[in-house]
Amino acid sequence: MAESSVAPEYHGAEIAIVGMACRFPRSGTIEEFWRNLADGVECITFFTPEQLKAVGVPQALIDDPSFVPACGMVEDFDRFDAEFFELSPREAEVTDPQQRIFLEVAWEALENAGYDPTTYPGSIGMFAAAGMSGYLVNVYTNPQVLETVGFSRAMLGNDKDFLPTWASYKLDLRGPSVNANTACSSSLVTTHLACQSLLNGECDMALAGGSTVTATQIRGYSYQPGGINSPDGHCRAFDARAQGTVGGSGTGAVVLKRLADAIQDGDSIYAVIKGSAINNDGAAKAGFTAPSVEGESRVIAEALSIADVDPDTISYVETHGTAAVPTTARDRDGNLGNTVSSLRARHRAGTLSEEWAGRFEALPGWTWRTHTVGEAHLEE
Repeated sequence: MAESSVAPEYHGAEIAIVGMACRFPRSGTIEEFWRNLADGVECITFFTPEQLKAVGVPQALIDDPSFVPACGMVEDFDRFDAEFFELSPREAEVTDPQQRIFLEVAWEALENAGYDPTTYPGSIGMFAAAGMSGYLVNVYTNPQVLETVGFSRAMLGNDKDFLPTWASYKLDLRGPSVNANTACSSSLVTTHLACQSLLNGECDMALAGGSTVTATQIRGYSYQPGGINSPDGHCRAFDARAQGTVGGSGTGAVVLKRLADAIQDGDSIYAVIKGSAINNDGAAKAGFTAPSVEGESRVIAEALSIADVDPDTISYVETHGTAAVPTTARDRDGNLGNTVSSLRARHRAGTLSEEWAGRFEALPGWTWRTHTVGEAHLEE
């Protein structure tokens, strides 16, 4: 660990983001992701009745007025370079797409950082999370395939508990390999845990990320009034017309190092994490899935304290805005970002957009911001 290469304005516990990669709706690379954000492109895909029928969606459901044929789909989710990762075609076939894509994205992130894990002299950790596997149902309902590979191999390739250790095995990473599934906050929690591991000296470099890729990309959902989903397939966070969210797939990963080490090693630094914090709301909220203002306020205050940052100096806030209800928020300068409206892929999207905003010294465009909420609501 470097001892004196950090500038005086840093407190010495900062973490540098030195590499990243993603696979989001209509965004197969970081560059495409940034262009879509900057241009305010909505990346939700709407499907025709013919497309839905071709993948087995019942005609009665397609004709149902409450059915919304939209989602944030990841292109080429069924493609995978099995030979590159030394997997047989059959092994690749029974592996959940979200695990296959995460493995590719993790490699791309390391490549983006300029590191080969097989020659890196230090220890590399892996902190990752994945969604519940729906692909396993597909495998279990195919007896011939299951008989060929066996029950254990099918489980290893689909159970989300094995995602980080499986990726560490295929990439030959020797540091901590930790699963951190905390639902919607999973990828941010993996980043926090990776930062702590670096600061504690458990590893010299760490990958943090998450993957949620559904087994069926061409799909839709049934809208229910009062539910979380949007009635028209559009996610309008922080807009007076906000009525709900839209499901989607996505995978992303970042490569982290201690800032002093990154500076000493001459790494390309996308952004600096000055501090992070996690907590839990406990029972102090309306329901299990409801947010707690008190809990969120505490964790924000703790993160600011750890980072030694004055709130008055913050001019941009990145959010997880699902548009489930017409809520809004703004900071002192009114700069507030939300990636969910454009692509609805929770994992890593917010962090990656912040990094590129800093790199280009520009704020991403908003996909939906045509109707503002009244000032009285903003002041509340």
